[in-house]
Amino acid sequence: MHGTTGITRGIGSLLALLLLSGPAALAQDAPKPAVPTTPIVSATGASPDTAHLAPQLTPGGVRFVFRERGTGALARPGQRVAVRYTGFLPDGHIFDATAASGGPVRFRVGRKEVIAGWDELLPLLPVGSRVRAWIPAALAYGAAGVRDPDDESRYLIPPDTDLVFELQVMSVR
Repeated sequence: MHGTTGITRGIGSLLALLLLSGPAALAQDAPKPAVPTTPIVSATGASPDTAHLAPQLTPGGVRFVFRERGTGALARPGQRVAVRYTGFLPDGHIFDATAASGGPVRFRVGRKEVIAGWDELLPLLPVGSRVRAWIPAALAYGAAGVRDPDDESRYLIPPDTDLVFELQVMSVR
């Protein structure tokens, strides 16, 4: 029983951290704040290429923040990447994660094998990077959403839903 209590407390803490770190603020009706695109350098002179970077914005509207900037190669269109991720709905609920499958997802960048937001974002992330990314609905599943395969009357991802991802780029080949 003691182990179960610790796990329950750990999950509760994780969910609280996730909710406090931003997904709930991404409600579809809420306006998007302006996003600076330059690194923040602290008063202590922290290097711009540390994990303390300001949110960035891709041309298509994907917002992202480096949790850790990798030092490896950047993916070019057509190259295979391996990515670990957790996907969140705006209310903080997890809709998918590679932890459930036991390993990273592998695909070719720029070949429409994943949502458009990932194809736009991944060439900007060096191997080893960990980021939090906010993908607008138009670059995710758009008006179609994703239906629950077990119950076609329900959605796993409702139509026109912005998505939040924690991504880690594992490799590029």
